[in-house]
Formats: sequence, structure tokens, C-alpha cells
Amino acid sequence: MKGLFKSKPRTPVDIVRQTRDLLSFAARSSESRESKREEKMAELFKNLRELKSILYGNSESEPVSEACAQLTQEFFRENTLRLLITCLPKLNLEARKDATQVVANLQRQQVNSRLIASDYLEANLDLLDILIAGYENTDMALHYGAMLRECIRHQTVARYVLESQHMKKFFDYIQLPKFDIAADAAATFKELLTRHKSTVAEFLSKNYDWFFEEYNSKLMESSNYITRRQAIKLLGEILLDRSNAAVMTRYVSSKDNLRILMNLLRVPHFLLFLAFMFCLSHIILE
Repeated sequence: MKGLFKSKPRTPVDIVRQTRDLLSFAARSSESRESKREEKMAELFKNLRELKSILYGNSESEPVSEACAQLTQEFFRENTLRLLITCLPKLNLEARKDATQVVANLQRQQVNSRLIASDYLEANLDLLDILIAGYENTDMALHYGAMLRECIRHQTVARYVLESQHMKKFFDYIQLPKFDIAADAAATFKELLTRHKSTVAEFLSKNYDWFFEEYNSKLMESSNYITRRQAIKLLGEILLDRSNAAVMTRYVSSKDNLRILMNLLRVPHFLLFLAFMFCLSHIILE
């Protein structure tokens, strides 16, 4: 008789729906009783762990594609992603890590051969504003930064960030005093400028003057050795990419840019790359 009353296993759709309800509760729970809030938050943390297990599998089983598709479709059917991003500061550290991994995985999940995460983000681009502003919050920066890098895998999302005023903020984020946050911002900056070739080439052509003025003054001429080293390495990746040939020609044709490169010759670790750049500029200018 006992077996007749066993609870029915929850489906991926059930878990997403309950997670959405719990996130809604978390968003408005400031007036709830402490005991009730703790109970609900514990359920939410458990659900996030289950969602991660479905998407990534566990020590006993691999992820099931049908379950992943069901989870993904339900997740983006309503505003679960928005709730998760806005409620992230209310979660504990482990739940934040789980949520970050769930959001990252969902960017790659296809439903009927479509990346529906891309469609959702294209209709909710303001979420990128929240993720980018996360670099200004030391507790949230690494979580939001990891989510942001996965979101800009989608070309429309990357284009939005490149064309927004947020791009100027990265020059400051890269130089934040906390090394781990600065390094994370640098990783996102690099992803924005190297992943989508045609979009990046278009952005650099349209925004050449202000972009390289900021790049040179804040990164190439930074007093921080690590910042300068990262900047010269990224500059090489950008300029030596075939899609940026016109930008490269313009950059190395500038006397001011060559002056900056000559100053960097004083640093031994930069010599090999800079020697190549000078040879390249000599060929172009001839």
C-alpha cells in the first residue's frame, strides 16, 4: 500500500516552473516571516542544483537531450532568466555558482535547431545592462561576468554591447583594484573584440577614433605592467586578424601610435611582438 502513495517524479518543466515561482517569492520576500523565507530559499537552492544536474549530468548519468530541451523551452517561455539575474544577489554563494552555470549552459542549448536563448536576449537586451553593471559590485562581478561572456556568444547580443556606451566602461573595469575582477573584465573585453569577426570589424571602423584614443591612453600607456602586457597582446590579435586589415593599416600609419610602440620597446617582454609590428608597419607604409 505504501508504494501507491509515492510522489510522482518532477519533470524538468515542473522544476523550472517551481523555480520561477520561488524566484518571484525571493524578489518580494522582504516582508515575509523569516522562517518561511528560509524554507522557500532552501527550496530554491535545491531547484537550482537540480537544474544544473539536468543540464550537465552527474556522476551517475549523462545529460538527456530531451530533458535539456524541455527545460530550456520552459525556462525561456517566461521571464525566468530575468528573475534569476535580478535575484542573484539574494542567493548564497553556492546557489550563485549553480545559477551561473545554468545560465551559461542554456546559451548553448538548442530547441528545434534554434538557440532560443539568443531570441530571448534579443528581446530583452536591457538584461545586458544589469550584467555589465555587475562589475561595479565586488560580490557579484565574477558571476555576472561569467554570464555575460556566455551571452555574448550570440552575435546580436555582442553587437548590442559593442554599440552601447558600456564599451567605454570596460577601459575602467580592466583597471579595477581587485585583480580577479579586473582580469574577468579583461576576458570579457577580449571576447567582445575577437569572437564575431564581421561585427568587430564594423565596430572598429565606425568607432576608430575614440576607441583607440581610449585604448592607447588607458591601456597601452597604463602604469600597470600587466595591463600594458595584456593590451599589447590583444592589440596584436585585433590588428593581425584579416577582417581588420583596414583598421590595422590605419593604426600603424599613425605617428602617435608608433611613438607609443617605440616607448614600449623599453620593456624586454614586448620586444618580439613590437619588432613584428614595426616590420609590418614598414611594409605597409612603403
